[in-house]
Amino acid sequence: MHSVTAYSTEKKRRRRSFQVITVLIALILTAFVISMNTGAFAMSPKELLQTLFGWGNDKQELVLFQFRLPRIVVSMLIGAGLALSGAIMQGISRNALADPGILGINAGAGLVVMLYVAFFPVATGNSVFLLPMLAFGGASLTALLIYLLSYKKNEGIMPTRLILTGVAVAAGISAAMIVLTLRINPHKYQMVATWLAGSIGDTNWKHVLALLPWIVILLPYVFFKSHTMNVLSLSDMTAKGLGANVSREQIKLLAAGVGLAASSVAVSGGIGFVGLVAPHLARRLVGPKYQGLLPASALLGALLVLVADTIGRWIMQPSQIPAGIVTAVIGAPYFLYLMAKSKN
Repeated sequence: MHSVTAYSTEKKRRRRSFQVITVLIALILTAFVISMNTGAFAMSPKELLQTLFGWGNDKQELVLFQFRLPRIVVSMLIGAGLALSGAIMQGISRNALADPGILGINAGAGLVVMLYVAFFPVATGNSVFLLPMLAFGGASLTALLIYLLSYKKNEGIMPTRLILTGVAVAAGISAAMIVLTLRINPHKYQMVATWLAGSIGDTNWKHVLALLPWIVILLPYVFFKSHTMNVLSLSDMTAKGLGANVSREQIKLLAAGVGLAASSVAVSGGIGFVGLVAPHLARRLVGPKYQGLLPASALLGALLVLVADTIGRWIMQPSQIPAGIVTAVIGAPYFLYLMAKSKN
């Protein structure tokens, strides 16, 4: 009787996950179409369709294929990367408030990117492909520091200590970044300020190519580890009893999460709260099983950043609001809500 009930429950969960993922894909496609026609230069639906099939004029093709489409694709890749990174951080730490931004991972990646921008020329095409690797190095060192400070022998990662350590490390790195901005020339300062705000307005197809390998390699790996993450979400004692090498698997998944966050930050700058909000909403929609949670988180993250960037382009035309500011307006109240809820 128990096995029949469990089978029925699992079947309902899979059906709900499929329905949620289908709806999210439909919403992303809708946002994709709306975003293609959002901006100072407007096109009718007919002109947009003609341009997509190569029948538009030079200006329409320039705006759509060189400005808007790469920006839309980058938004979706960044959103998926940050959301998956957040889901990993929350899973391995068993802490609902874990997020690559809050834990300081994004700040570590950002500091290295700022150091490179401050002391080396960034006009070369190769810098676009180099920045994700540099960001990964900075984020990895930060993650290692946080991991060592929050780890306790025989008890593993301490969730509360993880958050407090991450916040402290992020604050220290942010202070270093502020000092660094005071020592660079005005032209680079403007570039850095725009990047810190989480603007993806200057992205092009090179940024897509720089970010795509990280997503293509790490995303299937994380999905492959969904069963392992289900085990790690249990207590260390239970996970070990089921045959999992907890510390080794945590380090592997942490490296994947750092890679996703760092590559995204290298391209987008300071887009925060996506890794916090998307996994939480996904967990409410599809439940705690990572087979459904991970794809739902990725799709929600892609949708969130795409919508944020579209709103930023639309709300104050012809000026633009960076996507990072829009996500902060959405994410900060949600974070405070979660903090208040966790105290109850």
